[in-house]
Formats: sequence, C-alpha cells, structure tokens
Amino acid sequence: MSHYKDIKRITTHVLQEMKNTGEKISMLTAYDFSMATIVDKAGTDVILVGDSASNVMAGHETTLPITLDQMIYHASSVIRAVKRSLVVVDLPFGNYQGDSKGALHSAVRIMKESEAHAVKLEGGREVVESVERILTAGIPVMGHLGLTPQSIYKFGTYTVRAKEEEEAKRLLEDALLLQEKGCFAIILEKVPATLAEKVAKKLTIPVIGIGAGGGVDGQVLVLHDMLGITQEFSPRFLRRYHDLHNEMLSAFENYIKDVKSKDFPNKDEQY
Repeated sequence: MSHYKDIKRITTHVLQEMKNTGEKISMLTAYDFSMATIVDKAGTDVILVGDSASNVMAGHETTLPITLDQMIYHASSVIRAVKRSLVVVDLPFGNYQGDSKGALHSAVRIMKESEAHAVKLEGGREVVESVERILTAGIPVMGHLGLTPQSIYKFGTYTVRAKEEEEAKRLLEDALLLQEKGCFAIILEKVPATLAEKVAKKLTIPVIGIGAGGGVDGQVLVLHDMLGITQEFSPRFLRRYHDLHNEMLSAFENYIKDVKSKDFPNKDEQY
C-alpha cells in the first residue's frame, strides 16, 4: 500500500518525495464537482483539470477553443470537491504562447479565482520565459512535452513524438531546461518508452507519462477515456477500467421504458 495514503494534502513536495522513494504517482483528469469528489476520495495523488475538457465536456475536436474563463469554471468546480489531491490546471491555448506577461496574468487569475494549486503549460524552450514569469509569482508550474495537443496544427497529427534521434535529443534538453527553470514535474505524452525512461532517470523532478511506458514516475489518463464513457478514442496506451458508456446507456433505456409503460413511478415512489 502507499505510504502516502494518509497524507492530508498532496503537495509538490510530497510528489518529489514519491519520486525519491520510488512510489509511482497516480494522476487523473476531472472537470466537475461530482466526479472530482470520487476521484479525490479514491486517493488519486494529482487531479488535472485538463484542457481536454474542450473535447470531453464541450465536444470540440481539439483543445484549442476552450477559454481561460471556462478553465477557471471547471477548476473551481473541482476545487470545491477536493480534500487531498493536488489540483493542476491547464493554461489554455493562446494564454501563454509568445507572451510571458499574459501567461503570468492568466496563471494568477486561475490561482485567485479557482484556488487551484498549480498550472500546467505545453512546450519546452519556446515557453521558458512564461515558466520563469509564472514562477516569480510563486505559482508552481508543471511542464508538458512530447505530443503537445495544443500544437496539433503544427504537427498535423496526433502520432508518437520524438522517434527521430534529433527530436529525442531536443526533448531531453527541453526537459532538463524546464527542470532547471523550476518546474516541479513534467508530463510526457506519447513518446517511446525507452526515451521516457531515460528522461525520468536523468531528471530529479517527477516525470508523469501518458502513452510513455512504465519507466516514468507516474501515470495520467483522461477520466472519460479510462471509464469507457468516450468510445471513439482507442489509443494503444489507454486501458479502459470500465464500460460506463454501455452501462449508462442501458440505465437510460430502462428509465425510458419504465416511464412509457407507466411502471415508474410506482406506489412507493410517490407522496
């Protein structure tokens, strides 16, 4: 069992201890109060209020359309539910790229208005100035390298990143740079397992993977994917822990059937 199960609050310091002692970090996304309550109660170490809300909550094709106000709304909902997990919030697209002043302003708004614990932003050397600026305000920053979904139009595809030697070298350099600048952890998305393990071993800060193999310091999955609510998304790295889509579907169908057949409500279900 986890040594850290009884910790009242997970902090960035606790995550660092987990890396040091070799305990893997568990991380899941959440976007609303009800779900976050359960995710927190289960003992999840980190909750990511991901810009994946753009896909699973709002139905957009990419993560790009979600706004800062919408991210703050999701983050506030999650924070009200959480007692133990560390809550990290994605800075949405267009709120930090090429504008470190804007990045700081956005991060401060997230922290003040949602009372979250940290922010996450995508990219390496190109966002270093933003990372530094946010850290000057005492706001913890999590990095994100490999497949960076906000750059979908640059890459043109959601395929595995850093398979070429040049890109792999650059990714490791970026990871070391983000660590040096003060990030408390880094997410690696869809990179070869051997490279991810190499990065995790080289870095002193925790490296959390999604589709990056088991040699990293922790794992993250999108809630709706791992619960099997979303059906159309089936990457190799996704393990479905439930088939909630079909369970919910049959519950709704049974309800409709009972309403139509006048079986619901029955004598005991009325006043």
